Amino acid sequence: MTITPLMPVYGRCEVAPVRGEGCYLYDAEGREWLDMASGIAVNCLGHGHPHLVQAIQKQAATLMHTSNLYKAPAQEHLAQRLVELTFADTVFFTNSGAEAFECALKTALSYHYAAGNPQKHRVITFSNAFHGRTMAAISATDQEKLRKGFEPLPDWFKVVPFDDLAAAEAAIDDSVGAFMAEPIQGEGGIRPASMEFLTGLRALADKHGLLLILDEVQCGVARTGKLFAHELYGITPDIMAIAKGIGGGFPVGACLATEKAAAGMVIGTHGSTYGGNPLAMAACEAVLDIVAEPAFLAQVTDMGARFTQALEQLIPNHDDLFDSVRGKGLMLGLKLKSDSRAFVSHARSHGLLMVAAGDNVVRLLPPLTIEEKHIRECVERLSAAARSYQPAAAA
Repeated sequence: MTITPLMPVYGRCEVAPVRGEGCYLYDAEGREWLDMASGIAVNCLGHGHPHLVQAIQKQAATLMHTSNLYKAPAQEHLAQRLVELTFADTVFFTNSGAEAFECALKTALSYHYAAGNPQKHRVITFSNAFHGRTMAAISATDQEKLRKGFEPLPDWFKVVPFDDLAAAEAAIDDSVGAFMAEPIQGEGGIRPASMEFLTGLRALADKHGLLLILDEVQCGVARTGKLFAHELYGITPDIMAIAKGIGGGFPVGACLATEKAAAGMVIGTHGSTYGGNPLAMAACEAVLDIVAEPAFLAQVTDMGARFTQALEQLIPNHDDLFDSVRGKGLMLGLKLKSDSRAFVSHARSHGLLMVAAGDNVVRLLPPLTIEEKHIRECVERLSAAARSYQPAAAA
């Protein structure tokens, strides 16, 4: 037998964490890394946050799972809380971002079907998007690395250039029922949508009777300094997929929708065995206790501005390697002039964990609880890594 017990679908690096504390990860030998990846924007409260840990421990000892055959008081309470905090009138809980995407897609299709327009089964999506790895989610992107080996795929999507409002409008025909966009593309390279683009999509959706679906799996849950990134643009979606940060490290997601958009979602149209289990709901409640507070959101905005400034000051010292900084809040991207994946690998030897993205961008997605001392330490380690980095050799 040559295949490994773990299906070999991940190109795992050498770091093997066994313990986390705040903004740091440690392996079995006690080696330390400054974690500027946060499990890819998941550990929004860092590692071992006492309020989150206590909530999960207490719930685990009380009730972990019952299924959705029965009433779910914990779901009802959290759903009401999310409704009060957002544009939404109703919420479906999932186990992941990909499942939240699937529910968002089904909600949009069911809306048009219930309205007597079943032909409106296509969704306009945008180049270099990442919505997950289910068959529908990889159908929604034009990234060959995600699609290769799985075609032919469903033809529910029309992919047009990101941030190109004219292209989005030109793609509208009678088969189109919705737009789906990330307000800030994450895996695509920390690319924020322009104000004109996102407000334009909202206007086009209203004009043509389409739904606007936002994927805030990575950019949502206080990551940008707003509870959800679309608040930066002064618009609201009809449907939104969230996950990652909402559980603070516990696997959970959700699809949020207006009453109008969810008109077709009736008994029997969707479901999940694990979705919304009491343990997940307890984790989400604990996260919201902290991140939904105005003072916390203001702190994220402040730390984001300080981090951006520190990175911008770093660039001239290594302008052969670093090009620019992009992003919002604590969802930041450092664009490189060479392969970002090679540099991310090199930085690990300097005790720094980051995430590579498209367009030669290094993602900096720290815990939202970082302090100035962590920013200083990150920049110091970045600078040390840059001084010893040799792009040609690394490639």
